Amino acid sequence: MKKTISLIFVLLLVMAILVTGCSKPEPKQEVPKEEPKEGAKTPEKKVKVGFIYVGPIGDGGWTYAHNEGRKYIEEKLGVETIFKESVPENQESEKVLNDMIDQGANVIFTTSFGFMDYTEKVAKQHPDVIFLHCSGYKKLDNMSNYFGRMYEPRYLSGIVAGLKTKSDTIGYVAAYEIPEVIRGINAFTLGVRSVNPDAVVKVKWTHTWYDPAKEKEAAKALLAEGADVIAQHQDTPGPQQAAEEKGVWSIGYNTDMKEMAPKAYMTAPIWNWGPYYEKQVKAVMDGTWKSESYWGSMKDGVVELAPLTDVAPPEAKEAVEKAKADIIAGKQKIFVGPLKDQTGAVKVADGVVMTDEELLSMDWFVEGVEGKIK
Repeated sequence: MKKTISLIFVLLLVMAILVTGCSKPEPKQEVPKEEPKEGAKTPEKKVKVGFIYVGPIGDGGWTYAHNEGRKYIEEKLGVETIFKESVPENQESEKVLNDMIDQGANVIFTTSFGFMDYTEKVAKQHPDVIFLHCSGYKKLDNMSNYFGRMYEPRYLSGIVAGLKTKSDTIGYVAAYEIPEVIRGINAFTLGVRSVNPDAVVKVKWTHTWYDPAKEKEAAKALLAEGADVIAQHQDTPGPQQAAEEKGVWSIGYNTDMKEMAPKAYMTAPIWNWGPYYEKQVKAVMDGTWKSESYWGSMKDGVVELAPLTDVAPPEAKEAVEKAKADIIAGKQKIFVGPLKDQTGAVKVADGVVMTDEELLSMDWFVEGVEGKIK
């Protein structure tokens, strides 16, 4: 009897399990997706922006101009920024980059040519961070390069110098024998000789970007050789102060330096980084940023000529305005043949416009420059 009851119990248990296993689960209720409201904005990405500088922000020149761009985006976009001054263009810059990333920076601008390889290396290690390198040529999916056609306002400043000189000798204090600097000297000289074909531009190299004493001494050497206008591709007002002490004239660089040498300073080719930095950071924030190679112009506003002072020759204003309008309109290409080098050999045939690739690798001086490229 007990066996019969146990068997019945087991059969009932098995039937219960089978009924439970075959029953269908209740269907899940789908939660309807909320459609985005018309005109709704995609949430902006939070960014922390780092800047690496080759010199001190108090240089009044190159680094000062970049730092003004940093302050511009803080004001315009309300973003948090960090920076590091006087970073050597060696492996130490790699450490600075990683330190910034550790501090939460997810957008980093490296603002000197010598940072290029280290920026590239760190960019490969951190694909989630956006890097933008100034004056170089390397590019990755998360790394852009950017610069400005500074040769355009340099040409204009050459017009001012060419009209001002009485000795027909203009001194140029230059940093390094790289295409950027050579291109600037050549554009300046072409501007000089467009209004004064007899003038020459003498070049002294310092092999520094930021060394006030050395820059000033180079300018003094040029003044001793008869220069009565001093121009520069350096980061401090040292060359202009040397000109003022001598009682002659100067062309600055990077920023409007009239307060540094008010009796000598006439104008300067200057940088305006703020709007470019704002555009790039805003693109990261709204998710539209893409890697690019940017070479901005006077038309973009990233480079321009500072206002002429009362020290500049009166006839310079009209000449500069006309040349500027022609450059912006594309009528004046600056580097268009016939162009001769220092030896008088034709380097660019009549009517031929130099390509960007040729300009970016320029390693020769135009006729009218006195100086050597090592």
